[in-house]
Amino acid sequence: MTVIQTDPARPAVVDLLGAYRPDAGSFFFSSPRQAMLATGAAALVPDRPADLPAYVAELLAGARGDLAEPVAVGALPFSGFAGARLVVPAAVHRSDPIPADGLPRPAVRAVRPTRVLPAPAASRYLDAVRQAVTMLRAGELDKVVLARCLQVDVDQPVDVPSLLHALAWRDPHGYTYAADLPGGRTLLGASPELLVSRLDGQVVANPLAGSLPRAADPAEDRRRAVALRASVKDRREHAFVVDAVVEALRPYLHQVRVPAGPPTVVPTASMWHLSTRVTGQVIDPDVSALQLAAALHPTPAVCGTPVDAARTAIARLEPFDRDFYAGMVGWVDDAGDGEWVVGIRCAQVTGQSLRLYAGAGIVADSTPEAELAETAAKFRTMLTAMGVPAGETDD
Repeated sequence: MTVIQTDPARPAVVDLLGAYRPDAGSFFFSSPRQAMLATGAAALVPDRPADLPAYVAELLAGARGDLAEPVAVGALPFSGFAGARLVVPAAVHRSDPIPADGLPRPAVRAVRPTRVLPAPAASRYLDAVRQAVTMLRAGELDKVVLARCLQVDVDQPVDVPSLLHALAWRDPHGYTYAADLPGGRTLLGASPELLVSRLDGQVVANPLAGSLPRAADPAEDRRRAVALRASVKDRREHAFVVDAVVEALRPYLHQVRVPAGPPTVVPTASMWHLSTRVTGQVIDPDVSALQLAAALHPTPAVCGTPVDAARTAIARLEPFDRDFYAGMVGWVDDAGDGEWVVGIRCAQVTGQSLRLYAGAGIVADSTPEAELAETAAKFRTMLTAMGVPAGETDD
């Protein structure tokens, strides 16, 4: 394993953030366990192999004599394996996770939006939610996630390393990532949601579903957390996701453990979420983190249930291609260990343009205006990190 020499006066993750540069094969990932910077490209995983997890496992096993740490890193799109962008890096650098007291505040150069194009516009999103609610009440679906896209052009080239640092500073206990994509694009974000991790056979999945925006006033913020925990609508939405995660993992684990009682309420900088931590141990030691992630993806947290019906509704009601939004981002090594997160609170960056995404889970008693407000609050994760004041991107 390659180790970066760090300044002992600073958290080691700062050095990884400082060394990150968006280019072919570059990848950054931080979690509560560790931070990782991968550089160079020893190999590219080809698009659409018949069995991606098995292909990657064989590729990494074959690289053991050539690489200090055989690992595959990257992102998979919402649609699944087709279009996956996975790289076996030439070098891997790891550090301790972001410390409990956080990172030094980055010097972020604020940008000014020169053009903002929402898809769909607010009024059309409200109509889409109403259509989804009609389908839900007719029994065609149990849940569907409807997203919005915000194309933001700015007055200068986006400083991707600084934006990545700002995301890690703003949400230090989440999962911050940056992955190079074809066409000179970079996918970066700060996801709150662990899809699945595997370490020495121990498996953890942490689905989030059911959300409320944070409030600036501390008393109102606490009230919202309490209201979310008590919300029948959000508890129902959350249960759909947990049940699906448990059923997807059951064939691979000796015992799937779910905490008794209601879900917990966890914060990010912009949102409160309902959270349940699902754990177990793999039956077959050859089952990798990537294979588990593939079995889970997409969860009802980003798609809906039943999955096929939700996909059909998304294709009809969303006027854009999700691409890597709501896909998965992470890594897997030659032992099968790895971490994969849900690709949300993210943007695709190219030059002076950013394409932001945010979604909301719709159930039968959803209110269109509340779901619209939820997407707007989720956009703030990226917009605040960019230094864009509230109101400048309203549509």
